[in-house]
Amino acid sequence: MDEEPDEELDEETLAFAHRMFDLARAGSTEDLIGYVDAGLPVNMTNDKGDTLLILAAYHAHPGTVAALLDRGADHSRTNDRGQTALAAAAFRSSTDAVTALLRAGADPTHGSPSAIETATFFDLPDMLALLRPAP
Repeated sequence: MDEEPDEELDEETLAFAHRMFDLARAGSTEDLIGYVDAGLPVNMTNDKGDTLLILAAYHAHPGTVAALLDRGADHSRTNDRGQTALAAAAFRSSTDAVTALLRAGADPTHGSPSAIETATFFDLPDMLALLRPAP
């Protein structure tokens, strides 16, 4: 016997997911990490392919970025437009987020546009200095 999905539950689940993405955008690290520690997938994505990490990086919340990385967030994931958390952090000139992502092993040449391409296009010399290894 097939059961029809409970539309109210689906709406509740969707509303919960939206709240989690809003926590990442707002840099509400303690609340978001509480959910991750309770079982929320650290690499969950929204309808645009943005992960919690990408949203935290884009909104320049280095503490949230670091906490998500500490819990296994995949820094190499790209959204539907090919953007990475590192490119997002570089675009926002978030030195601390860029540094945390690089320490975690994020590749400044990964993605389209990559973090280096983003920093070059938007003329962000401080970000380029962080992203390019010293000779």
